[in-house]
Amino acid sequence: MLFAIISTDVENSLPLRQRVRPDHLARLKQLQEQGRLVLAGPHPAIESDDPAEAGFTGSLVIAEFANLADAQAWADADPYALTGVYARVVVKPFKQVLP
Repeated sequence: MLFAIISTDVENSLPLRQRVRPDHLARLKQLQEQGRLVLAGPHPAIESDDPAEAGFTGSLVIAEFANLADAQAWADADPYALTGVYARVVVKPFKQVLP
């Protein structure tokens, strides 16, 4: 089943994000290689693809997991979660309708 992992950053998360980003992306690439990643990306703090110093306010990952417990465990082990980039992470089932 698909699950949405909706994360909210702490204030001024950009320096932490930049430091941990390679490890965070490596985990996402594993999901992609396994054919389980639907989409992933950050929420820019401003209306721009490149928010520069404004940074990001959180992230969204939609991926396939066997169950909610597995999705939660994956989210809990994310480098952004472990290093304090995220203030809050919500994991819930997701039903893709389109496309």
